[in-house]
Amino acid sequence: PLDLLVPVLSLQLSNTAILHQIRRDQVTDTCRANSVSSRKRRVLTPNDLKHLVVDEDHEMIYCYVPKVACTNWKRVMMVLTGRGKYSDPMEIPANEAHVSSNLKTLNQYSIPEINHRLKNYMKFLFVREPFERLVSAYRNKFTQKYNTSFHKRYGTKIVRRQRKNATQEALRKGDDVKFEEFVAYLIDPHTQREEPFNEHWQTVYSLCHPCHIHYDLIGKYETLEEDSNYILQLAGVGNYLKFPTYAKSTRTTDEMTTEFFQNISSEHQTQLYEVYKLDFLMFNYSVPSYLKLE
Repeated sequence: PLDLLVPVLSLQLSNTAILHQIRRDQVTDTCRANSVSSRKRRVLTPNDLKHLVVDEDHEMIYCYVPKVACTNWKRVMMVLTGRGKYSDPMEIPANEAHVSSNLKTLNQYSIPEINHRLKNYMKFLFVREPFERLVSAYRNKFTQKYNTSFHKRYGTKIVRRQRKNATQEALRKGDDVKFEEFVAYLIDPHTQREEPFNEHWQTVYSLCHPCHIHYDLIGKYETLEEDSNYILQLAGVGNYLKFPTYAKSTRTTDEMTTEFFQNISSEHQTQLYEVYKLDFLMFNYSVPSYLKLE
């Protein structure tokens, strides 16, 4: 257990260790309480591990969740694995951080190597309030003009399926998807059957498999800097590497999320909550006060 690795540097550190223990316990309890499926527990395949970024030198594994500071964490991982190639995470352009060949993921190893790393490396992930993450993904992918690949790949499909009397232009471009249409698409059983969710709105539960992989640390977007720097400290790099602080004026907030949900019917809110329910429970996010659940 991690607690033994950490010499008690100060009271604050031991409080942090206790906090992370509570977060781990919450995941374990939720997995146990919802383990209807674990009787036919599926074994993880390498394909399930493509979000787990490996740092051999510091023996760490980071499961990245889009819309939860993953660009900056990937930049930090590039500094850690770059063997001196980079020293400042923020000099790495954002698009570089997302080039898959710049980081090694766990699915690229043999089964024995995977097992060894899962057993011995320090594993962590970062989570965020599920609906705030969802609104953030929607705003980024469907309201920005430059995201044409998303408009083509998903927007056109959403418009075709959810909009009555859609114009030819909307069907062709898919660049004006409304949040209500996006929600309707997510809860549509057809969508679930057709293909897995895109990683930007896939549940953390499905991206990182916290019921099968025992994460040592669960960081939260709400306490991003403290949690990130604690992890860097545990990795032994805290004295020369700090998590980049950034004041993003465009970031999605709770108030904004509340606004977006105003126009969603209580029936759709209830169905959407069901889709993300495990993420809410597992990471201890309460049901948002703005929801009108049926």
